[in-house]
Amino acid sequence: MPAFASTAPAHAIGLAEAYNSQTDVDFRQGLQIRLAWTGDYEGEFDGIIGPRSLRAIRDFQARHGMEPSGIISDDMLAQLVSKSDSIQDSLGIAFADDALTGARMLIPFNRVVDSGKTDVGNLWRSEDGRLEVETVRVADTGQTLKGLYDVLTTETDTRSVSDSEFTPNWFRVSGNDGGRSYLMRFEVGDRSEFDLRGFSVSFDPAIEEEVEPFLYVASELFEPFALEPRQPLLASREDRPFSAMMERRRGSEERDGRYALAYADPSQPNMFAMPPADGDMSTSERDADDVAFDMAGSGFAVSKDGWVLTNAHVVNACNAVLVSGHGRVIDRVVDSENDLALVKVEGRFEEPLRIAVDKPRLGEDILALGFPLRSILADSLNVTRGNISSLLGLMNDPRYMQISAPVQPGNSGGPLVDLAGRVVGVVTAKLNAVAVADATGDIPQSINFAIQPNAVSTFLDANDVDYQTADADASFQSVPDAVAGVKDSILPVLCLDE
Repeated sequence: MPAFASTAPAHAIGLAEAYNSQTDVDFRQGLQIRLAWTGDYEGEFDGIIGPRSLRAIRDFQARHGMEPSGIISDDMLAQLVSKSDSIQDSLGIAFADDALTGARMLIPFNRVVDSGKTDVGNLWRSEDGRLEVETVRVADTGQTLKGLYDVLTTETDTRSVSDSEFTPNWFRVSGNDGGRSYLMRFEVGDRSEFDLRGFSVSFDPAIEEEVEPFLYVASELFEPFALEPRQPLLASREDRPFSAMMERRRGSEERDGRYALAYADPSQPNMFAMPPADGDMSTSERDADDVAFDMAGSGFAVSKDGWVLTNAHVVNACNAVLVSGHGRVIDRVVDSENDLALVKVEGRFEEPLRIAVDKPRLGEDILALGFPLRSILADSLNVTRGNISSLLGLMNDPRYMQISAPVQPGNSGGPLVDLAGRVVGVVTAKLNAVAVADATGDIPQSINFAIQPNAVSTFLDANDVDYQTADADASFQSVPDAVAGVKDSILPVLCLDE
């Protein structure tokens, strides 16, 4: 049995009762929060003083040369305020309201800068890349809290899970991915089981000691449903305007109640009041009509001389485009009508993917490959399996086909391959579940779309791309073998607003 669950001594029970009955709840919450900033407390910020809180008080006292009595003195309060303020000030801690996802969370503004919109939320990144914080909303995709938890706790060759906790309303997962440590927390809303909001923090393990208090406090104070989001984040072909990030400064008049940590005696000074922030830590505001924002999609090599195929909606609003591992693109061709784009990088690809000559058959097994929910599902390639469920798109559009393979934001532009490794389509869109539900009263499941291979080859031919066609008689392989043959030619495509 954990120590905190054991029977507490009588004097400890009396001390806890004294705190709970004779001090204000805001004071007790503030005590817990500040002890968490100093690394002494791990528990809920519920304002209830129990064995965990008493042990944290004693640990703080012992570490700072005081008698570990559990009795709070003026000297202890002064040191606790000073130490916790110092940690917060060094990180530049302030609340940020993300109008895009509807979440409110703490951001260490002295360590990261607002890098703008991603395909699932907003990203803050340090200049050296050692720390990234991202808000995330996964809405109306059919994904449930338990389903997302199962995905994020599945270990891969590069991702390990060191700790996880699941409840009916939220979960938390931490571990290591590709040499970087991470923490993720997601919660589900009361109004829909398909509205999931959370955040992801990814960091270099070398700075773990510095960011560890932030990770815990940010997780406990995270408010995923603080405000209504501007619009649902769906894997749609439509460009969406950037929603400005409005920072809540610690020195503002509208303080969070959990930081109004006054003594029970109103005549006493409020030693736990949040100090005013120095300088302006406000995030940049962008025009709501400006659609040139940071986002991510997928693409794949189609020629040895550096051409990568993706979706037009991934790159057509970008001021600059990066292909992961190959740098900035040096040329691009966009066909918005058919949602196809070519981007060219310097260098060569040894094994570009081969394009199928014929359409796939109805019911054929296919694999959708790409980089969905980038930075919460890591930077490793994601593979989902499904079938060709229709050879026509919406309104019987012959340029598209319907697939049952699950896709998420960031899959756009990734290849659809059969079990012989042939490209039989390009993932392009997810049916807008909200619009269909409004029209029919039913929420569609696993209805996604890909561009037909003949539309792909027509586009490549029109732009004189030296691509290779696939062998129509190639034999089918196992899923792992099929993936192994194509994975190195599939790449993240990043859209930058700069």
